[in-house]
Amino acid sequence: MPVLSVIVPFHNVEKYIGPCLDSIAAQTLQEMEVICVDDGSADQGAAVVESRLGDDPRLTLIRQDNHGVGHARNVGVRRATGEYLAFVDGDDTVPRDAFKRLVSSLEDTGSDLACGNVMRLYRNLLVPSWAHREAFARPARRTHITRHPLLIRDRMLWNKVYRRSFWDAQGLSFPERMYEDQPVAMAAHIGARSVDVLARVVYHWRHRDEPDASITQRRLEPGNLRDRLLSVLQTADLLAAGAPKLKPVFDRDTLDIDMAVAVEALAAMGEAADPGLADLAVRYLDGVSREAWQSLPFEQRLLVHLLHERRLGELAGLYAQAEDGRLRPKIGSVGLLRKRWYGRHPAMPGHLSEVSGELALQTRLVSVDWNDGVLHGSGRVAVGRFDVGELRRVRVRTWMQERGTGDVVPLSDEESVPVWESVEQEDGGRLPEHAFPFRFAFDPGALSRGQLARHGHWDLKVQLRGHGLRLDGRVAGPRWLPPLIPVPRRKAGVWLVPARNAKGAWGVRLRTAEAIIGEYRVDGGELILSGEMTDVGDGEPVLRLQRRSDGEEMYFPVALAGQDFHARVPLADIDERVGHESWWEVVIDQGTALRPLVRTRQRAVATVDERRFLIDRAEDGCLLLAER
Repeated sequence: MPVLSVIVPFHNVEKYIGPCLDSIAAQTLQEMEVICVDDGSADQGAAVVESRLGDDPRLTLIRQDNHGVGHARNVGVRRATGEYLAFVDGDDTVPRDAFKRLVSSLEDTGSDLACGNVMRLYRNLLVPSWAHREAFARPARRTHITRHPLLIRDRMLWNKVYRRSFWDAQGLSFPERMYEDQPVAMAAHIGARSVDVLARVVYHWRHRDEPDASITQRRLEPGNLRDRLLSVLQTADLLAAGAPKLKPVFDRDTLDIDMAVAVEALAAMGEAADPGLADLAVRYLDGVSREAWQSLPFEQRLLVHLLHERRLGELAGLYAQAEDGRLRPKIGSVGLLRKRWYGRHPAMPGHLSEVSGELALQTRLVSVDWNDGVLHGSGRVAVGRFDVGELRRVRVRTWMQERGTGDVVPLSDEESVPVWESVEQEDGGRLPEHAFPFRFAFDPGALSRGQLARHGHWDLKVQLRGHGLRLDGRVAGPRWLPPLIPVPRRKAGVWLVPARNAKGAWGVRLRTAEAIIGEYRVDGGELILSGEMTDVGDGEPVLRLQRRSDGEEMYFPVALAGQDFHARVPLADIDERVGHESWWEVVIDQGTALRPLVRTRQRAVATVDERRFLIDRAEDGCLLLAER
């Protein structure tokens, strides 16, 4: 009898099933059987599996008509003979020692279930899975979901190994619909006597780029939504019966994720939606506590409330307003000594209207530049996506604050009145915004010699106060929009570098510079840059691009003429972006990494082979290359 049975259902994943099976064949745990269930594939995926049968006797292929992944998994379980069970989707991969670690843990502890951390696989880039990051931050042996509540997010099948005797004793099987794994994973967590949690990564969950590639990407289809809601209801009932203290935790996640999908789908259908879909959502929402409702931001809470009330026509209209940025409810306060803040909208009942915990500043700079050696700027500060007219006048204060020491340089403190303005968005559109204007001026002469010598990083901060409200935040704004970052200025041998980080937060970095980029441009699909090095050294320098997300590196030649250097980067040769955005830092490598300071003011945006690039200054003043 094999130690482990690995069940691999697959459907139309010819492109991925080979790498999937390769990762399973390479496992350090060898005593296993691999049961592949072809769920009626229309491509050559089954042929890929069949070609491997003679080379690996552990491999079995079962063919069936297309009945869905739940049915395929059930077929695989019935065929399995191992002491333990594991599941792998045909488009994913498994780290080499994953099954060994999971099985060994169960044999050491006697637990019913072992689960581990997950990485998302974007082409060839691995990034942490947000759903698993917190729950698997630390290992835990012989625990349980009631003692480790973050496991409420661990609703997938495939990052686990199950003891087969436990699986059978619990009578676990898969519903024959989409989203079939969530209720089974939760039933296993609740029913287990104990669970082992591994912080090590045991699964690579692929993000597929092709349209309509996965169930998740078809989330707005009526049948898809119905199956999602049925799984939500089934899981909610399991928790209510077996772990009622965890139900509010589940509800907070479900309101944020699943109900957001339900709102989007039913808003698109409007009053023509199948009443049965609304019924399923209402059945779930009837059991959600007021505290869980309050976990939603006001805008989303309003939309989910309209869904709960079956007011689908209004939902469609307000959802369109929210998407266009036109849903700007007023805020007001109640109380004297302890003010509570509420959103005002005629469709929202009072008991769901409190927003005290979600008020936060949204800021943007409108202009910033040097004038007579002083950095002058102007901006706008809003309170979330609310109409702040009832606040009338407030005080807006700005200052620079040094990281680490907390030293502060005051900049401005002025009265401000809210103004409506149409503001540019990163997608090229414009949206109305109700915000308080502010201005500031930063004179480097206010910095002491000690502060200059520390080469610190100073963040630009803002505070809004008035009417019992006091909110602080960093001044930020959309990275791909104006204003341009001003050029660096030098004081007492130290460069003062205005900069903003990848999230758009502004500040000033103090630094020295062993290399300076004096010019860059995009010409004929190439990024061309030139500058000067203070010490060319003995070796041949190269230009190194390093991707922030995973440290991936690319190298390009550098031509030297004395202390002057020139380099060309063909943008089409850069590895394609992974996810929404990729960021590359540009450094000169001559045995040690030099981070050249960019002195030019321009920012280049270029499209090369249908790829869109932004070339800008990074947080410390070096060159930054982004693709979106």
